[in-house]
Amino acid sequence: MLRITELKLPLDHTPEALEAAIVERLGITPSDLVRYTIARRGNDARRKSAIKLVYAIDVTLADEAAVLARLAGDPHVRPTPDTAYRFVTSAPPPADAPRPVVIGAGPCGLLAALILAQMGFRPIIIERGKAVRERTKDTWGLWRRSVLTPESNVQFGEGGAGTFSDGKLYSRIKDPRHLGRKVLVEFVKAGAPDDILTEAHPHIGTFRLVTMVMSIRETIEALGGEYRFQTRVEDFEIETAADGTRSLRGLHLSNGEFLPASHVVLAVGHSARDTFHVLHDCGVYVEAKPFAIGVRIEHPQSWIDKARYGPGAGNPILGAAAYSISHQCSNGRTVYSFCMCPGGRVVAATSEEGRVVTNGMSQYSRAEFNANSGIVVDISPDRDYPGGPLAGIAYQRHWESLAYVAGGSNYKAPGQKLGDFLAGRPSTTFGEVTPSYQPGVHLTDLSQCLPDFVIESIREALPAFGRQVPGYDHPDVVLTGVETRTSSPIRIRRGADFQSVNTRGLYPAGEGAGYAGGILSAAVDGIRVAEALALDMTGQSAAAA
Repeated sequence: MLRITELKLPLDHTPEALEAAIVERLGITPSDLVRYTIARRGNDARRKSAIKLVYAIDVTLADEAAVLARLAGDPHVRPTPDTAYRFVTSAPPPADAPRPVVIGAGPCGLLAALILAQMGFRPIIIERGKAVRERTKDTWGLWRRSVLTPESNVQFGEGGAGTFSDGKLYSRIKDPRHLGRKVLVEFVKAGAPDDILTEAHPHIGTFRLVTMVMSIRETIEALGGEYRFQTRVEDFEIETAADGTRSLRGLHLSNGEFLPASHVVLAVGHSARDTFHVLHDCGVYVEAKPFAIGVRIEHPQSWIDKARYGPGAGNPILGAAAYSISHQCSNGRTVYSFCMCPGGRVVAATSEEGRVVTNGMSQYSRAEFNANSGIVVDISPDRDYPGGPLAGIAYQRHWESLAYVAGGSNYKAPGQKLGDFLAGRPSTTFGEVTPSYQPGVHLTDLSQCLPDFVIESIREALPAFGRQVPGYDHPDVVLTGVETRTSSPIRIRRGADFQSVNTRGLYPAGEGAGYAGGILSAAVDGIRVAEALALDMTGQSAAAA
């Protein structure tokens, strides 16, 4: 089978036109084409008056070798890559062999547990929050009634922070083994739409993610896995040998139980701040890492559609338009869009009392009125929050607490119209844009709850973004604060064998450990870590992972 890439056709092309384009592209007759399937479809909207659909097509031909030889110099005609997933090992008998533990049931932990279960290792999954259905009720409790449940919210609970997001399933990570394909295939098995296998920028949406997470749990349990919800790891039992080697021996749980464990996947997510403190106190090597902070910005989705697609705005094939923009500021900072959610809403995402945090989410339809995105500024430990490995946590909390006060101390978010933000004056009334954040937005001056350099940088960037996306800097656009949890403020350093550099048996993984950013990259990291753990448990080299 051969794969053709960068095959472009008009937005309104007929099905017959695709087959004709394949035949023309390969220089064959129609009878030479046995069959074809769409491997990927995206769009090229650089010319709004002539938007193109861009395909990658897998074709079966009567004589593939001859066509490949004739087009040997063409980088867009190559053998179709082998994307099949192959397990690196399997659990040995007997059935009562030691069981691995996965801490956290977000995208990383879910895929780590699934892979371990599929290899026969019967993992135990420890999740501090509730099962996803109960967790959803608690999350809506904050959004609708301003009632926060600290252990069950947007950050904590089955499915992790990715459950209440746009469900974006694309990433820029290097993936030579096509592990991302394994993730997508498992998601489709769990109920995700088939089109995530072919769309260039696939997404799922929150409602479907909820049912998918439940289905994956059922699969893991059917394979011998065990879930323990509403259970927090409060301490790590670490043994130090005479030569100074440190090895994990077990976990002290919030229910008073001691769980013996020598192989543990640490997939706690970027908001498990108490766990980070415990790890640091236990001597696990932790270091501060860069992240970004800023605001959420909201535009009517129709404005973004028109700016990106011109006459093609509203075309159901294109759907709701997205964007990705950045600006290098004169002060040396970079301002960029983060976690852009077409046709979605801004949501309350705090996990701690007395603090306000924003995030964005969409449903699969992306049919709500507003588009939203984080507009964030890069920050680093050396320059912005020196003071040790955990200084970034204190830095985040500081601005989240100020946002809580600026919003009225009732979980409403502080907000400001873009025109007022640029002019340096508080907002008092909304204009053409109505914010979506619940439990509500309190208009004020965002400079009360963000560092001066962040305010300065975003003020410089917004007019530049308006030149890239017409209407982006409209004065009635709403900014909502604060966006602080773009990524983990720490990294739990691991070696080539995926274990902590100074604590054997502990496998830091995913976003919380500083090795992923988003659903797909976290899930892929979960697979890689699960493979390394399984190889170690069977006495093999983790280099194969």
